[in-house]
Amino acid sequence: MNLVGLVSMQFVRVFRAEHFALFSRIRGLGFDFIELLVPEPGDLDLSDTRKALADADLGVVLAARVNLQRNLCSTEAASRQSGIEYLKYAVDCAAALGAEIVGGPLYGSPLVYAGRAPAPVSEDERMARLERCATGLNLAAEHAAASRVRLAVEPLNRFETDAASNVGQALELLERVHPSVGLLLDTFHMSMEEASIPAAIRRAGSRLLHFQANENHRGFLGTGSVNWVEVARALDGIAYSGPISLEPFCRRTERFGVPVAAWRPPDENEDEPLRAGVQFLKSSLALAKHRR
Repeated sequence: MNLVGLVSMQFVRVFRAEHFALFSRIRGLGFDFIELLVPEPGDLDLSDTRKALADADLGVVLAARVNLQRNLCSTEAASRQSGIEYLKYAVDCAAALGAEIVGGPLYGSPLVYAGRAPAPVSEDERMARLERCATGLNLAAEHAAASRVRLAVEPLNRFETDAASNVGQALELLERVHPSVGLLLDTFHMSMEEASIPAAIRRAGSRLLHFQANENHRGFLGTGSVNWVEVARALDGIAYSGPISLEPFCRRTERFGVPVAAWRPPDENEDEPLRAGVQFLKSSLALAKHRR
């Protein structure tokens, strides 16, 4: 049975102790865990956070936050080393919180949101970038194994990274990385980059470690164009039993000139569509096991 969680960014961008009350609220909506952004130093007391999670009977996975200074693909040794140290720090946070997974674009190499435009590279540089990234991930994975934490690499769409934007690119990286490192797939990004989401899930197979069920517009589950029947069948077909996160944090607007890519806090209570979304997903997953 897949555990279903909700990203903390649904409510706040920077999660602090003052937001602990959200744990019981999320649990009451039917979610099994929260996907927390890896806290920056000073954001959270990890011991207090772990207790608050336990009090709410809520699990946790962590989502890494990389940047150009935490970039395993970089030509700059300092940026690569910073990326490695950050992943080790993220693993330490996970161990302290009782989380078993740290996922995200662990390789770094952000684009538009980092103020960097995409640019072609030579084949020699592409391979050098691949090897630099694999080296860093292997070092981080070694640290993670000692803490019984696993790393999950997430492909992002073409506007957010120039490292891994689809399953094929991510698997090329994972071929060079310790098998404990897996894949994190997000249907929001897959809607842009995969010819077939179900086929991409099947291609990921046993390397799939974490899954994010998001609509093409990152709105509430069931309100977009993703075919959840086929997604559920594909997940069932590879016997995926890992966690699934929901991230419907994009507030839609019909007002001209309001950027949909900019995160905004909720301006109304979203409990009902969130509750409906987790029920919808769990029903889809259950029914996928009974298809004729």
